Amino acid sequence: MILVTGGAGFIGSVLVAKLNEKGREDIIIVDRFDHKDKWKNFRGLKYAEYFHADEFFDIALEEVHKSISFIYHMGACSSTTEMDMDYLMVNNVGHSKYYFELASDLGIPFIYASSAATYGDGELGYEDKEEEIGKLRPLNPYGYSKQLFDEWALKQETKPKHWFGLKFFNVYGPNEYHKEEMRSLVHKAFGQINETGQVKLFKSHKDGYEDGKQLRDFVYVKDVVDAMIELSDKEMAKHSGIYNIGTGRADSFLNLVNATFKAMGLEPKVEFIDMPMHLRKQYQYYTQADMEKFRGILPNFDFRIVDEGVEDYVKNHLMKDNPYVE
Repeated sequence: MILVTGGAGFIGSVLVAKLNEKGREDIIIVDRFDHKDKWKNFRGLKYAEYFHADEFFDIALEEVHKSISFIYHMGACSSTTEMDMDYLMVNNVGHSKYYFELASDLGIPFIYASSAATYGDGELGYEDKEEEIGKLRPLNPYGYSKQLFDEWALKQETKPKHWFGLKFFNVYGPNEYHKEEMRSLVHKAFGQINETGQVKLFKSHKDGYEDGKQLRDFVYVKDVVDAMIELSDKEMAKHSGIYNIGTGRADSFLNLVNATFKAMGLEPKVEFIDMPMHLRKQYQYYTQADMEKFRGILPNFDFRIVDEGVEDYVKNHLMKDNPYVE
């Protein structure tokens, strides 16, 4: 059995769909249906069992544990605006420790979601060197919670023999629809274009960056999931550790929006608005994954550029009656 926490969420549900495509339906999903539309990610998925995230620790009996052969831990609070550190300590740190230790005890592989938010303002760069992780200073509680677990995992004497912590950069794509303000700009732009014919973008409030030219490493969710599947191969065990997952190319929000207009067959129309004051101090103006370490173990793996990923997302999902991955 494959255990996928967060299996009803954004990345988790796309992962389950990919496992189904590969013929795996012996999947245990652990999650919460904490949004009225989140269940729709579930409709086309095939799985053996579902447990509520807050109940799994109590009802997961020994026979359930013994049936698990792999853990993908995607479940967490992913809101970068969440300010309740106690909540994050439970959901992003405590739960992660539980599944890490479970994988260690069972002697099975473990892949979990970290985040590029751990890099903070990027002053120290975006290299995934494990010896430098303790020096990073995240800008928000979410990033700090991910940082805490990365550091804890590295310090453990007993680890799964096959494990990866993946620092996801700006992931976008189908099945993110329930994420409200945490949705990607592609989905937000698609909605704005349909409603008003234009897109609103934040002005720049930092010297050296023009309006709309704030830069991010945008990575397509289908590529993220394919990378996880590749890292699941038993031959990857010897390369275990913490890795960046991005394209290695920074692109602007303006280019992302222009690609959305293009995929919809429309001419771009953008309005620039002031960024809210509460976001300015924790806003990242530039992220770009250093992918040298990843390419060292998977040299032939290709991530789609923004134009390619956005085109697939818009044409094959957002413009369809059923926009979900199934």
